[in-house]
Amino acid sequence: MAPDAPRPVPAGAPQGTPGLVTTSLLVNGETYSLDLDPRTTLLDALRDHVHLTGTKKGCDHGQCGACTVHVNGRRVNACLALAIAHEGDAITTIEGLGQPGCLHPMQEAFVEHDGYQCGYCTSGQIMSAVAMLEEPWGPGDAEVKEAMSGNICRCGAYSNIVAAIQVVRAKA
Repeated sequence: MAPDAPRPVPAGAPQGTPGLVTTSLLVNGETYSLDLDPRTTLLDALRDHVHLTGTKKGCDHGQCGACTVHVNGRRVNACLALAIAHEGDAITTIEGLGQPGCLHPMQEAFVEHDGYQCGYCTSGQIMSAVAMLEEPWGPGDAEVKEAMSGNICRCGAYSNIVAAIQVVRAKA
């Protein structure tokens, strides 16, 4: 048998696509059963298989934060996480925070304070901002900037993002 020839499947063995792993992901309260290459990142599973494209692919190296989602309430760079490692975890994307007409308070604050910049990194910025409010950061602008330092953008509206976060933080 040639080394790259398909291997026979024994009688009674589960049928599936060779090389793919069936994975169940809980995303924004909905369960998705996906047949994934085990090397599929959480980001690619969300965008290419679940078709939630609000989470952006930026640097694809975990440096820009554009792909930030929540996993069990904590922020995670989805480009660095394997999807199969998060079976059973509660995954929240920007689509799971709010909807048009019923925005999350952080989404409203970003709009109100012009913190959305060009829009490409906005979903990651908002996901990080929401998660950081549950983390033990100090109250000052310097602490907010440090907490948000994993989200990098070349636009010049960082002060607007800090203002949006501080408004939501003051109301919490």
